[in-house]
Amino acid sequence: MDRVTLSDGVVTLTPFRVEDIDAHLAGEDEQLVRWLNGAPSTRAATEAYVRRCTAQWASGGPARAFGIRTGPGPTLAGTIDLRFALPDLGPDQVNIAYGLYPQWRGRGLATRAVHLVCGYAAGEGAAQGVIRVDPENGASAAVARRAGFRRAGEAPVTGRDGHRLDWYLRDLASGSVPGPGVGPGVGPGVGPGRVLTWTRPEEPVKIWRTPVRFDGY
Repeated sequence: MDRVTLSDGVVTLTPFRVEDIDAHLAGEDEQLVRWLNGAPSTRAATEAYVRRCTAQWASGGPARAFGIRTGPGPTLAGTIDLRFALPDLGPDQVNIAYGLYPQWRGRGLATRAVHLVCGYAAGEGAAQGVIRVDPENGASAAVARRAGFRRAGEAPVTGRDGHRLDWYLRDLASGSVPGPGVGPGVGPGVGPGRVLTWTRPEEPVKIWRTPVRFDGY
């Protein structure tokens, strides 16, 4: 399972790995610390995190952490992770959390990454995606909306700093998961169809075609 690859032709997601540590530490800024990580990352802590991620992938565990990659190489631009089993979520819900390094923001990469993991999560049996956002984190909320999520209210638990979090939800029913450009807010700027793929070793490649919208996130 640790060789899963998700791609829409612009963004590619593969499991977060040891080789990503230097780029991750170099890319982390105050926004990632505030909204995603909770504290500045250290090499030791990041190495331990990668070991846990690797173990989760190897065992098919509920936590799936991806590196968001784009461009030649491709280059690590951020991270996105799924949690299929959290005590405050329903059994058919999956939590989605994401963050981009500063030089990669404003290019639509996070929105694309969310679309990709929604398709993957649906294939893994999740019925609903959940993105929880601090009300002050407007950029993350904008990504959720552009990816077809709708605000459903506040979570019954608080964030790290004591604030309640806004919940954004999206149904992931099989056959109804749109790719970039499909869903609320789509209008002018929708481009030609693009092939979205996700693959595993020794399993069929699943493909669907959707229009792609280029937005600011």
